[in-house]
Amino acid sequence: MACSKTFVTLGMFIIDEFSYTDLEGKSTKASTFEIGGGGTYATIGTRIWLPPEQVGMIVDKGYDFPSEIENKLKAYGDQMWLFRPQNEARTTRAMNIYRGDHRGFEYLTPRIRITPRDLTNTALDRPRMLHFICSPLRASTIISEAEEVEGWNPLTIYEPIPDRCVPKELPALIGVLPSIDILSPNAEEALSLLSIPIMRPISKPLIEEAANRFIQLGVKDAVIIRSGELGAYVLRRKTGGKWVDAFWTEADASKIVDVTGAGNSFLGGLSAGLQIANGDVYEAVFYATVSASFVIEQSGLPAITSSGDRALEQWNNDSPRRRLEALKSRARHE
Repeated sequence: MACSKTFVTLGMFIIDEFSYTDLEGKSTKASTFEIGGGGTYATIGTRIWLPPEQVGMIVDKGYDFPSEIENKLKAYGDQMWLFRPQNEARTTRAMNIYRGDHRGFEYLTPRIRITPRDLTNTALDRPRMLHFICSPLRASTIISEAEEVEGWNPLTIYEPIPDRCVPKELPALIGVLPSIDILSPNAEEALSLLSIPIMRPISKPLIEEAANRFIQLGVKDAVIIRSGELGAYVLRRKTGGKWVDAFWTEADASKIVDVTGAGNSFLGGLSAGLQIANGDVYEAVFYATVSASFVIEQSGLPAITSSGDRALEQWNNDSPRRRLEALKSRARHE
């Protein structure tokens, strides 16, 4: 089956539930739930730039799937979502526990993992770019499955899952790096994987050292280390490294409400930027940075305002193109 998708993620759709208590366990805020999952945020990060028919994700829809969530997803574009009924199971859910300043996370239901084989003979079959968030060992399995598909050679964008960014996972990561076009951990994850001591505040030279190490270890094309307020460091094997600033500066601290999903949406925006900029990774990071800027302005996903004309779409009542030009202008004048 021919696929018109530029971007497909193998990340799971999750309903995130939130619990807020003090250190004694007393509730400090009403429990809530939000649309969640790294794949969902990556998909929205792509959708900020590309039309819905170019973006795709499987959504496993349990028997308890809330209609209001389905309606909210469809507001971004019906063509993006491949709803897969799971009539004998609940929708994947996770609990985010905030107890004082401590945050915990646990799955409340069994996970339904998605692999390249799940895309076969669907509207998501053989996209141009494939995004995945998982352990290095599972990344190797994903690459093997993708290689089984004759005539498909997707650009691979890999986010190591945070709890597997530990030194003992490095050998498995080294094994898969030659098949990874773009590797993108955040700064702490990168340093932890490489057993580089974390000195706070984390410095740009330390991040650059980590990126160089990953290139030496065999990543195919580029390493992008997402570094919070420092921005993102992009290192390509053939053409060297550059920094791109974060969109929001210290002066805009009030705009940063919740960084959940920022890294995922960054990589979605990166994928869209690669499509728009004909594969220029450095240029694509500007698109990635703007996507992340919309996600961190609120809890949950950013709001889209559509007039029927994609060129006039707004996100959080602002224009992605306006932000892109502002970020590029700032870079030109530095």
